[in-house]
Amino acid sequence: MRTNHSALLSIALLSGMIVLTGKVLAAEEIKAPKPTEATAAQPDKPTSTPKSESSGWSAQVSADGSPGIMLSPPQTALVGKISKYFSDLTTLKGRFVQTGADKKVMKGKFKMMRPGMFRFDYARPSLQVIISDGRYLAIQDHDLGNEDRISLDQTPFRVLLRKNVDLIHDANIIEVLETDDTIFLALQDKNPDAPGIIKLTFTKTPHIELSQWTTTDAQGLDTHVEVKNLVHGEKLSAKEFVIKAPKQRFIR
Repeated sequence: MRTNHSALLSIALLSGMIVLTGKVLAAEEIKAPKPTEATAAQPDKPTSTPKSESSGWSAQVSADGSPGIMLSPPQTALVGKISKYFSDLTTLKGRFVQTGADKKVMKGKFKMMRPGMFRFDYARPSLQVIISDGRYLAIQDHDLGNEDRISLDQTPFRVLLRKNVDLIHDANIIEVLETDDTIFLALQDKNPDAPGIIKLTFTKTPHIELSQWTTTDAQGLDTHVEVKNLVHGEKLSAKEFVIKAPKQRFIR
């Protein structure tokens, strides 16, 4: 089964997909313009965007250029809690459900090990794998035997997966919302080489936990990724995050 890469790497806009109720600490809605589409990456020469279904994972996501909002003390505390959540992660694994702009649903398993390593293995009939070794991010199609690769530092995930996560210092905070049971945070890396707004949703009970995230690609297409059955701290091997070139499958 072949997917279309505009859905695989876009991670959908929360508005219209996530309804947040309750008392809002602050909210500032900002519409993101569309950046210029980058060129396709070569395996040993990463560029800013693969041309496959990958814009939400790569740098080809909507950028905003906003300096962010002025945070109140309660908002600053919330952002600090989210920074600590990511900083305290050693390993994380679970299952994911991805819904693309075309409403197509894909499922699979993921693993993450800080700093910077993760892999998403899509369930059959897809043969897609998205993997980061801490330096590069590769989008692989094991059906077609091809791969697009970019520097992890050119993706919107860099700021969340670095060794020391400090979102107050390293990110422009676009929006912070809190309800009785949910925290919503939209942010943009201050590094101009890592464009793109990523929108995160966390549950608050029994403790803060990542539940879903979204982005919008350069064409304005949204994809939404929900994670569940999360397991923290299980020992993982760095060998699981080694990027190996996919082998071409020959069909007679």
